[in-house]
Amino acid sequence: MQKFPLKGLSALTVIAMIVTGCGNASEKGSASENASESEEQNQENSDEASQSNEQSDDEDAGSGDSEDHEHDHRHDEESDSHDHSHDEEESHSHGHDAEYERIYDGFFYNDEVEERPLSDWEGDWQSVYPYLENGTLDEVFAHKAEEDEEMSEEEYKDYYEEGYQTDVSEIAIEDDGTVTFVKDGEEMSGEYVSGGHEILEYEAGNRGVRYIFELDEGDGGMPQYIQFSDHSINPTDAGHYHLYWGDDSDELLEEVDNWPTYYPSDMDGEEITHEMISH
Repeated sequence: MQKFPLKGLSALTVIAMIVTGCGNASEKGSASENASESEEQNQENSDEASQSNEQSDDEDAGSGDSEDHEHDHRHDEESDSHDHSHDEEESHSHGHDAEYERIYDGFFYNDEVEERPLSDWEGDWQSVYPYLENGTLDEVFAHKAEEDEEMSEEEYKDYYEEGYQTDVSEIAIEDDGTVTFVKDGEEMSGEYVSGGHEILEYEAGNRGVRYIFELDEGDGGMPQYIQFSDHSINPTDAGHYHLYWGDDSDELLEEVDNWPTYYPSDMDGEEITHEMISH
C-alpha cells in the first residue's frame, strides 16, 4: 500500500485540504476573472467618459468657434458699414467718386447734360479774390506747384490772380430768381430767367457747361446775362461756382481767362483753402 508523503495527516484530512484548495483556487480564479471584468468595465467606462469629455470639448470648441465667427462677422459688417457710410458721406460732401471726378474734369457725354434751375446756386456768396490778395490762398498755389510741377507757386498765383479778379465782392441769389451784386459796398439787383446752357470744348481736350440766365428786369448796372460754371452738368446744389457776366452772351462764352469764383459767405479763408486743396 502506497503511503502519502505527508506525515501525521489522515487521508480524510488530505482530501479535505485538496477540496479546500480547489475551492480557494476556484474562488481566486473567479475573483481574478471578476477583477479582470471589472477592470475591463472600468476601462470601457473610462473610455466612454473620455469620449464623452472629448465630444463635450469638441462641442464647446465648436460653440466657441461659432461665437468667434459671429463676432468677427458682426465686426466686419460694422467695419464695412462704417467704411461704406464714411465713403458715401465723403462722396456726398466732396463728390469724390469716379463719375463725379470724370465729369468734374470735363469728360462727359451730351446726353448726360441736363437743364438746371437758378435755385441750384441759391444762397449768400463771397468772392475768393480778397483771400488771394491777402495771401490766405498761398497754400493752395504751393500745393498745386508741388503736385503737378507744371508751374511754380508764383506762376500759379499769377494765373489765379487773373482768373479770380473781380470788383463784385458778394452775391446773393434767391429762389425767386432775384440776384443781388455787391460792388464797392453798394447793392444792385435784378430778376433772371433761364436762357438754357452751352457746352464748350476746350483746347486741353476736356469740356465745360455754362448755364445761362438772362435779365428779365432789374436795377441799372446789372448785366444782361450771367453764366454759371461749377463743374456739374445736372441739377445739384452748388458748393462753389465761377461766374461770367456781361451784356453779350456769345462774347461771354469766349471768356476763359477771367472767371470770378464764389464760395459760401459763412466759410472762412482756412475752410476755403482746405476745400480748394481737396479738389
